[in-house]
Amino acid sequence: MRVHLCLLLVFSLFQAVQSSTISSITASSPLDQNQTLVSPSQIFELGFFMPNGSRKQYVGIWYKNMPHSKVVWVANRDKPLEDTDQSASLVIGRDGNLKLLDGQQSTVWSTNVTAKSNYSAAVLWDSGNLVLQDRSANEMWQSFDEPTDTLLPNMKIRVNLKTGKTQNLVSWKGEDDPSSGSFVLGITSETPPQGFAWNGSSPYWRSGPWDKSKFIGIPIMNSTYLNNYDLQQNIDQGTSYFYFNNHRNSYFGYFFISSEGSIEFVSWKNGWSTFWEAPATTNHCDIYGTCGPFGVCDSLGSTMCRCLKGFKPRSDEEWKRGNWTGGCLRKTELNCQKSARAAASTTVEKDVFGQMKQMKVPDSAEYLLSVADKEGCQSWCQGNCSCLAFSYVDTIGCMVWSRDLLDLQQFSTAGEDLFIRLASADTGIPTLTILIISLSTVSVIMLFGAGTLVCGPSRWREKFRKMKIQRLLRSGVTDNKSEELIATTLTPKTNLGREGLALFIREIAVKRLSSNSGQGIAEFKNEILLISKLQHRNLVRLFGCCTEGDEKILVYEYLPNKSLDTFLFDSQEKAKLSWAMRFRIIQGVARGLLYLHRDSYLRVIHRDLKVSNILLDEEMNPKISDFGLAWMFEGTQVLVNTSKVAGTL
Repeated sequence: MRVHLCLLLVFSLFQAVQSSTISSITASSPLDQNQTLVSPSQIFELGFFMPNGSRKQYVGIWYKNMPHSKVVWVANRDKPLEDTDQSASLVIGRDGNLKLLDGQQSTVWSTNVTAKSNYSAAVLWDSGNLVLQDRSANEMWQSFDEPTDTLLPNMKIRVNLKTGKTQNLVSWKGEDDPSSGSFVLGITSETPPQGFAWNGSSPYWRSGPWDKSKFIGIPIMNSTYLNNYDLQQNIDQGTSYFYFNNHRNSYFGYFFISSEGSIEFVSWKNGWSTFWEAPATTNHCDIYGTCGPFGVCDSLGSTMCRCLKGFKPRSDEEWKRGNWTGGCLRKTELNCQKSARAAASTTVEKDVFGQMKQMKVPDSAEYLLSVADKEGCQSWCQGNCSCLAFSYVDTIGCMVWSRDLLDLQQFSTAGEDLFIRLASADTGIPTLTILIISLSTVSVIMLFGAGTLVCGPSRWREKFRKMKIQRLLRSGVTDNKSEELIATTLTPKTNLGREGLALFIREIAVKRLSSNSGQGIAEFKNEILLISKLQHRNLVRLFGCCTEGDEKILVYEYLPNKSLDTFLFDSQEKAKLSWAMRFRIIQGVARGLLYLHRDSYLRVIHRDLKVSNILLDEEMNPKISDFGLAWMFEGTQVLVNTSKVAGTL
């Protein structure tokens, strides 16, 4: 990644003369323009500087003895000294405050705290914190409480909801102008908090909610060891603050917000380099609200912006020109809104919730502390017509949205499940679509044409009926028809709650073990055992199974784009696989294998991984399938021997 030009403020470009160093500033030992104040281990240095091309003087802090070091703190950023003022100094005043005086002995900047005497002293710590102490070494003021554009380790950005006080990072106005710019980085006071950047008063970027260990809208935090970062919130006191640790100064690094609004984490390893950046220069989706209300931004999609299902562009003309900020409108009025106007005798269908995976959840979430699980979250949202979407994240809880869904982004990795409220007419999904996939071939046929080959018409219908009922009961969601189905099957003692329920309509795929398949009951049971115990977004999901006589059937989630080989080995279809799409498929397969080999509590070797066993969902996300030959072993084992040849020739 690029290193921002702001990092090129090198000492050779600072028009300053520095000839001596001191360890503290006292009433009898001020800091003159030809001196610097250094930290005990010579890590940081404070002194006078002039940015390249500037005729203004400032007092700042930077890393000592590191080429291309950035100025990480500026005292008088909005009150510079003229370059002609050669008599300015940093002193301890009679009131005990640290002050910057110009050549006329007028105060340009001051710590402005209540001090008991002028026996105080200013010292620079190895953390980069400039501290004003009294004669007993009690801290009276610190630069960490007044950051400029840079967040050093153990420095905090914070907000106090009760007092309204914030402690934010404010960008420089320009690469050679330390005065306050237009970009501000801070955290919000909502629950859970978010990292947020503003351009003036307009939202510019956000991190997504904090989930007690990371911001869920920053995918890299999902795959990187980042336990040095912490965000503490006290709801009763109305306070929140974010910081990151650097135990025993094990590395040199900092966050800063540039004059162009780029938020970067920069670290030192044989030179300064940018480890992370947002908004990323290659991803316009990071910029807040790029696709407008109810629009989804996907940097890897064929078009960057698309409307949510059930929505259409507010202005087709604007969207054709690539201006998506107007967003989208709902195509069909919600059923719950119709129900509010309908007569008591009129029956109106209930709304449904469409599931979206790997999403950056929208801004302005409402956190429901009283809701304990996903089912309760869904029930609450279904029972409130103003609820437009919900998401349940285990490490956060229930989040619901009643305003326009804004700043939605589709991720290729990480992300959360988001459920969007839709009128049933907008789902575009038939009541039930069932497919049969033969284990011996990759052909797909409709179940209705093969139902008689499975368990017999009446037996299959009964088994599928029971399987559907079990699925509905596990999910806790029904509509009128499914409640009627359950009521005709269950005993009269069974009690089903009817309030606040919704229907999730799902397409499924059914795999039938053919009689001439090389696989037997052992492989069939092995697949059921493994897939039922493994849960990962890049592994195919098992919904149920059916066995009767010689018939063996598995019921899976339906993946409409079939298997990867149908694309790779077809001269026309493979043209649809862009490099970005191929790369996303590679990443997904790798994540699935990493989970099987290392991250799941069962260690699994697939033993038959091939392109025909990599299935693709509607968004071309890969899912590993066919675990009949997979081998499971103990988590502590690192070596397994086999004398049997397995897999595909």
